[in-house]
Amino acid sequence: MTAVDTAVALLRLVVGLTMVAHGYNHLWGGGGLAGTTRWFGSLGLRPPKLHAVLSGAGELAAGAALAIGLLTPLAAAFVLGAMVIAGVTAHRRNGFFVFRDGYEYVLLIGVVCAVIGLLGPGSASVDRLLGVDVAGAVGVAIVVGLGLLGAAVLLAATWRPTRSLSA
Repeated sequence: MTAVDTAVALLRLVVGLTMVAHGYNHLWGGGGLAGTTRWFGSLGLRPPKLHAVLSGAGELAAGAALAIGLLTPLAAAFVLGAMVIAGVTAHRRNGFFVFRDGYEYVLLIGVVCAVIGLLGPGSASVDRLLGVDVAGAVGVAIVVGLGLLGAAVLLAATWRPTRSLSA
């Protein structure tokens, strides 16, 4: 295994397992599905329960797929799209820094997913076992293109933020 293969395996594993934990938390952690539903509703995502369920389940599935390198560009695209949605709906207005609930964290996860698309799944992946090795310009185009397109469509179709009367 080359240094690049090792690096991409580590990136996939850490980001993938982080997303599994994030999806688990949306469904069963803290306030559970009810809490996630309330939070998504307060962000203006309609219908909030559907978003909470699909977000949690999608993060579990995409995170697991990314961790093992299965359909890597599609898994990375889902994660990048989720980070764009989180950045726009929850973090953008708070500035850059994560300690102020800013978009620093979601930007970093999204860029790492684009890098995974550029590098490809690596030799320690299910994709490699299946003979699927999408990398380079095509890989990053799939991750960034599908991630941004998915986020844009979801936001246009379902995001209805409330307007503040004091603003």
